[in-house]
Amino acid sequence: MTINRCQWVNLDDPLYVRYHDEEWGVPIRHDDRALFERICLEGAQAGLSWITILRKREQYRAAFDHFDPEKVARYDEAKINELLNNPGIVRNRAKIRSAVGNARAFLRVQAEFGSFADYLWGFVDGRTIHNTWRTPADIPTETEESRRMSRDLKKRGFTFVGPTICYAMMQAVGMVNDHTLDCFRHSELASQRGSQLF
Repeated sequence: MTINRCQWVNLDDPLYVRYHDEEWGVPIRHDDRALFERICLEGAQAGLSWITILRKREQYRAAFDHFDPEKVARYDEAKINELLNNPGIVRNRAKIRSAVGNARAFLRVQAEFGSFADYLWGFVDGRTIHNTWRTPADIPTETEESRRMSRDLKKRGFTFVGPTICYAMMQAVGMVNDHTLDCFRHSELASQRGSQLF
């Protein structure tokens, strides 16, 4: 039996297929560290392809203390320079500095809202938005929700969080179900509606 997947998946790359089948669009509701990782990786992707970052994800986890925001928030210039010499990650000073600054902003949001997840999911009223796109061309690169999220994150001191990056993160963490209708994952995720409230 043929399994239909979103057209963006490179079926010749097992890593990409596994990411699509097991992670992309699955709601992350109670794991702040996982959400911090997504913010960092989506920012690192800016100007690059997602598969480039996906292939470096394990090196990123090792380099950034498994995305523990409290540890990343304490990085100093020496640590930033060390990361700039790490061939396992994207060696871009602005992106590395962004991860450090975002960790500090992340901790402030946690302190204010109790969890980053509660804050983030508030932009979609705590529920996944199940879209019904037929082709990849139908899928937007940003939405009103991602624009509001971007504005608020920037106001709170986050960087590399434009509306397109925010929408990519919303797709990745299951705030929106953007699997196309012909993809087997669309119906699987849509069938979990009953468990989508906080």
